[in-house]
Amino acid sequence: MKYVMKSFNRKSLSPVHTFLSSTEAADIMGDQRSPDEKFQLITRNLQEVLGEERLKEILKERELKVYWGTATTGKPHVAYFVPMSKIADFLKAGCEVTILFADLHAYLDNMKAPWELLELRVQYYEQIIKAMLESIGVPLDKLRFVKGTDYQLSREYTLDVYRLSSMVTEHDAKKAGAEVVKQVEHPLLSGLLYPGLQALDEEYLKVDAQFGGVDQRKIFTLAEKYLPSLGYTKRIHMMNPMVPGLTGGKMSSSEEESKIDLLDKNQEVKKKLKKAFCEPGNVENNGVMSFVKHVLFPLHSEFIIKRDPKWGGDKVYTDYEEVERDFAAEQIHPGDLKASVELALNKLLDPIRKKFEMPALKKLTASAYPEPSKNKGGAKGNPKQTADEEEVIPSRLDIRVGKVISVEKHPDADSLYLEKIDVGEEQPRTVVSGLVAYLSQEQLQDRLVVLLCNLKPQKMRGIESQAMLLCASIEEEPRKVEPLDPPEGSAPGDRVYVEGYESGKPDDELKPKKTVFEKLQVDLKITDECFAQWKEQNLMTKLGQITCKTLKGGNIC
Repeated sequence: MKYVMKSFNRKSLSPVHTFLSSTEAADIMGDQRSPDEKFQLITRNLQEVLGEERLKEILKERELKVYWGTATTGKPHVAYFVPMSKIADFLKAGCEVTILFADLHAYLDNMKAPWELLELRVQYYEQIIKAMLESIGVPLDKLRFVKGTDYQLSREYTLDVYRLSSMVTEHDAKKAGAEVVKQVEHPLLSGLLYPGLQALDEEYLKVDAQFGGVDQRKIFTLAEKYLPSLGYTKRIHMMNPMVPGLTGGKMSSSEEESKIDLLDKNQEVKKKLKKAFCEPGNVENNGVMSFVKHVLFPLHSEFIIKRDPKWGGDKVYTDYEEVERDFAAEQIHPGDLKASVELALNKLLDPIRKKFEMPALKKLTASAYPEPSKNKGGAKGNPKQTADEEEVIPSRLDIRVGKVISVEKHPDADSLYLEKIDVGEEQPRTVVSGLVAYLSQEQLQDRLVVLLCNLKPQKMRGIESQAMLLCASIEEEPRKVEPLDPPEGSAPGDRVYVEGYESGKPDDELKPKKTVFEKLQVDLKITDECFAQWKEQNLMTKLGQITCKTLKGGNIC
């Protein structure tokens, strides 16, 4: 499974994409560029480069050899266009580029890909990534594709795994994989092997540099620390920024609402973009704006905002900073931004979707990602319900960051506030909370809070409350209560999870008779450092820990 393939150029594609011209195709190998020009092209739009001086030295002598690897787990989504655009830059700069389908890594990462599906997942990844590159005009004859198990099961590689495992501490291995390997309460040994294997890939693929997302940084530094101990050269490491998902967090294959699949139909793209967090004037953790910045602009030379003539008509942007300024100044409406992104995105996805209408690729997709078997028995007829239905675990809770948009006294209850809270959905939720005795309206207004969003809505003095605002409390007289605080920089809709339980899917609605929250609430506590925890595991978002201001040792209610 070793091939070679060419790159695409970031040519004007907005909203109609164009393919490489003959002049650009002739220039794609970078023969006409100086070492400095190649360096600028290779490093543009990267967040960080480890080993810049070594990179410059190599470019003065010869072309750079670089690889990008992807574990063949969940279906690739539109954020994969970010590394694709950098692969185009590498090829245009004359680099020799290898794409690694890391099938063994997919299995080691808590068996995200079952062993019997590994080969099928590799075939799917190969076809979908080729389709992505072709959709933006990239010729495929200057890329080399490699499957991990083609060399990772060899005697030499296996011996190096043992040699490396005798040097790397459990602490270093766990730390290196913290942002990449699925974190669970009782981690498997396989997850600790993952970072070391990724480090060894650099030597066995015979490259000068590895390219990946900034979430790989700890694995890269582990490679820099330990490869020289095996007698191997320290490599260069180049990192892309991570693209926020539609909900504001990392765009993830395992979180359906955070991403747009490459094979999503037009109506699915519309539906997901419509629900995406896109607060007027807010460019922070805005998944739609981030998509424009990290996907559309690197692939296009312009971006068109489509809008009604009475609102100023269409406007063409040739750099992202101008789009960001206008959106921050609320000169671009979120609805117009979403509609314009939808149009440009569908232009990218159309040729991919068309290719996967082929019967053979439809069959491959169904085989590589089979539908999960459904539980045919009801609760009474089949006492062996699924583990997720029976087990009382924190991942069943849909906890999110919210922002209080408005707060007023309940018209029929002096002790209750009536709040409108943005939780990253199209409309804010109505929340009734008993905080009048503990906080003023001014203290709540515009505050970021933490909410439990999948309790069954219930009426409180005639008004339906659609979520529960979570607070720390001290029950001693006089009782003290204060809302939990998300980390600085959080945005409405950010997911809150308990460490070790971040991968589970929340219940659509917690059934009151099952008392799931009540059972979990017993172990929700505030530490002496004011951190929120469940059974001594931190409540987290992608940006850090959930805290409270002062109520050390309190409960969470």
